[in-house]
Amino acid sequence: MTAGKGTIADFALFGGPALFDRPRSIGNLVTPDFERFMSYSRMFLEARQYTNNGPANRLLENRLAEFHQTQRCVTFSTAFWGLSLAMRCLALPGRREIVMPSLTYRRMGEIAASAGLVPRYCEVDRTTRAQTAETVAACINDDTALLLGAHPTVNCCDAAGLEKLSAETGVPLLFDSVESVYETCGGRKVGSFGRAEGFSIHASKLVNGFEGGYVTTDDHQLADRLVYMRGFGFAEMDTVVEFGFNAKLNEVHAAMALTGLDDLEEQVIRNRVRYEQYRREIEEVPGISIVEFDESEKCSYKNVLAEIGPGWPLSRDDTLTLLTAEGALARAYYSPALHTHQPGFEIRHGELPVSEELATRFLLLPCGDQMASEDITAVVGLLTVIAARGGELRDRLEGVSLSTGACGEAAS
Repeated sequence: MTAGKGTIADFALFGGPALFDRPRSIGNLVTPDFERFMSYSRMFLEARQYTNNGPANRLLENRLAEFHQTQRCVTFSTAFWGLSLAMRCLALPGRREIVMPSLTYRRMGEIAASAGLVPRYCEVDRTTRAQTAETVAACINDDTALLLGAHPTVNCCDAAGLEKLSAETGVPLLFDSVESVYETCGGRKVGSFGRAEGFSIHASKLVNGFEGGYVTTDDHQLADRLVYMRGFGFAEMDTVVEFGFNAKLNEVHAAMALTGLDDLEEQVIRNRVRYEQYRREIEEVPGISIVEFDESEKCSYKNVLAEIGPGWPLSRDDTLTLLTAEGALARAYYSPALHTHQPGFEIRHGELPVSEELATRFLLLPCGDQMASEDITAVVGLLTVIAARGGELRDRLEGVSLSTGACGEAAS
């Protein structure tokens, strides 16, 4: 880490040295206990089974089902395919639309399209940044095949309200719970809501499996179908019973995820320390604040989400430009809203002004196991300088913008 920013010229974007010589990201990126990882790896090495639901994968599925307090867990090569295949299984036959929030993961529309569904984007609540039973109900029609409840990166959506709506309308409910592995909602463990819930074990997530995903459910028939579908549709050798392809989780990834599960409680403690430091130090910076976790529920404290207020001197995107140049790899929170661009497949939506507004106001700050206490202080210090010298920075940023062409090349 280099010295702080005393003048505008010290900012990396304008020729100064970057604040961090090694970039700091928003991912959890936990380094595993190597010996523990190897002990889990010996399970499949000794069995000589490296994929196709080997011993590490079976143990992982059992432990995750127990952790989420559900009957079944089915693992996948990625969360994308876990959610996509669950959508395909749960969608009502003869209908095409899946109701989902516009303010959510930037590739959720593609996941729905891969399952043959048409996203119907709904509005979100201004405070929770998540869809509600009311905003979803306004989008249900005779072509609604499925409801997707998506938890935001901090706290949860109204899962119980969406379950009630699903029961009243008869439209199945699936959750994208990728950012809510550890959380409870109304005191109930996330993973046990709706017909099924999808999770990720990407290296950036709370449970690091290098890559992968899983689906939890109490529906044994659904779980059995998903097992077939992830393995080319085979029920036994040369007997195909389902649509399918290769979406299996291999044993190395399962061993890594098991190692992460063993460290989960300690991770949450470390995450909370970082979150509380950010919240404490950023209170002194005008115009920006940390979105607080609902501590009446169980929280992972994994993500540190900041909101740009009316007193902040720069746009969210200009702020990101400055931070990223310094090696503080902050990221826009669910931006742009999904309904505001044409992705190359069919989408449907009405006016969604709240989603459009919120998509410009939030950013995820660097966090996770690679962030030391002094790194957090450095990031907050950088934000302090931006708050104090925002006018000068804005003028310089406008000058940079005017000197470049539409494609980012020097203007002639």
